[in-house]
Amino acid sequence: MQAAFLESARVVAVHEIPRPEPAHGEVLIRICSVGVCASDVHYYEHGRIGRYVVDAPLILGHEPAGEVVELGEGVTTLAVGDRVSIEPGVPCRRCMFCKTGRYNMCDDVVFMATPPVHGAFAEYVSHPADFTYRVPDHVSLDQAALIEPLSVGIFAARRGHAGLGDRVAVLGGGPIGLMTLLALQSQGVRDVTVVDVEPFRLETALTLGATDTVDARSEDIGANRPDGFDLVFETAGHSVTIAQTTRLACRGGRIVLVGLSATDATPIDTNEVVDKALNVAGVFRYANTWPLAVDLLARGIIDLAPLISTHMQLGSVGDALEFASSQKDKCIKVMVTP
Repeated sequence: MQAAFLESARVVAVHEIPRPEPAHGEVLIRICSVGVCASDVHYYEHGRIGRYVVDAPLILGHEPAGEVVELGEGVTTLAVGDRVSIEPGVPCRRCMFCKTGRYNMCDDVVFMATPPVHGAFAEYVSHPADFTYRVPDHVSLDQAALIEPLSVGIFAARRGHAGLGDRVAVLGGGPIGLMTLLALQSQGVRDVTVVDVEPFRLETALTLGATDTVDARSEDIGANRPDGFDLVFETAGHSVTIAQTTRLACRGGRIVLVGLSATDATPIDTNEVVDKALNVAGVFRYANTWPLAVDLLARGIIDLAPLISTHMQLGSVGDALEFASSQKDKCIKVMVTP
């Protein structure tokens, strides 16, 4: 089979490698669609993310969907021909976090496209059946692939205890910010303001149903809502927007930090956290989100199609990563379709 390898920063090559065999409890999946994530782009640009370094050729891609073509021994929950979405992180299933349902915190998780674990920019992938989810025929495999970033939005909404009547600000209109918007709407939240500096992303947010948008280059969101927001999501991972969260949250409000900052330490007004009695939560990946996400897509409550900007084939993974890197003013999601 063919697979696209990141060999070093901005160097991608397609190689022929053996097709994997499903082990006990695994299924072999023919990959049909994979979303390009910001982390894929970061590896492409820099060859590393923090302590994770690409020091050997690595297959990127951790937002996959496809079709089951073979069952490993012991698999009874899926069948050949099933259309599936793949949850890319497989925890140990033994630790305290796993046993209490917080498996996103597992120290021994094996996560696709995180060195040295290969991802899904390939024709086939073997994956544990219990982290592979059947999707109905009327849900496209593009949308099934995007359950991964949607799960971040769903988990963020849960961490913020989002609910009816909340006044919400989402700082950052990239893929995760827009997924958070959609997740909030699916939970009945209607008052959502999205902030960004790219007009294209702000226009997309309005198309998706945002109540209001703010172009941070020329407007101060705080001036629009002097009484503040019940709930503030930071999805950009920028020091400026992280620092804004405490100012924008109303007294007794909640802040959810989703974006990863380029620096480990970012100033935040802790006196304001105390004085306003703010609740601050962090988001690390997700847990127990796939069944809900599949249901939301199946019932048409969420439609991810407007987020898809273009499709590219497996042989053009380098072009896909470059496009996602350089065209942020006109691109939300690039899909690779092996």
